Amino acid sequence: MRELTLIIPAKNESESLPSVLSELEKFDCNKTIIVDPSDTGTIKSIENFKCNIIDQKVTGYGNALIEGINSVNTKYFCIFNADGSFDPKDLKEMLNRLEKGEDFIFASRYMQNSGSEDDTWVTSLGNFLFTFLGNFLYKLNISDILFTYICGKTNLAKNLGLSNKSFGICVEIPILVKFHNHKYLCIPSYERKRIAGKKKVNALRDGWIILMEYFNLIKFRKK
Repeated sequence: MRELTLIIPAKNESESLPSVLSELEKFDCNKTIIVDPSDTGTIKSIENFKCNIIDQKVTGYGNALIEGINSVNTKYFCIFNADGSFDPKDLKEMLNRLEKGEDFIFASRYMQNSGSEDDTWVTSLGNFLFTFLGNFLYKLNISDILFTYICGKTNLAKNLGLSNKSFGICVEIPILVKFHNHKYLCIPSYERKRIAGKKKVNALRDGWIILMEYFNLIKFRKK
């Protein structure tokens, strides 16, 4: 896994990130943490771990991912949560699929042999509606558009033209992957209960942001 870099955006994750990095020590891959330099609690909590820390220049979840992707020097990258909800055992399968010819792998909580300990009926309904819109408007073939456990080829990701600064990047990524005719695949994954703290996602606020992003990306719709 030396050709894989995990991009881990972190915001007030001093309670969970050390546990995540401890679990990842058994995986021989690179870890890049993107964190606001003012978040001294998170930075101090991981000072004894071997990882690359990037000071986030512009606020926003999307900006963190874009800055993280642009910093990667390995062949593959993977977006990985700092809260313990992503199961690293999926990394081997994702990497295996990439090495067999896929360009991007999207983990899904809504396939056979998958699930979530963190989903609610509100987030589940919202995800169903946004996934339907993505599949209908942009001819995607995806089952969990709001889950950002995504692995892919770094050079292709850097050339997608990602620009959404917030949580809307979760729909921007698959839509631009489709627009550029890259090969992608969904695999089942199980979302674990986050270790500590509160969820960063606000259902109403981020739902509106995602809806607006669909309209912003309409120019990438293929007939």
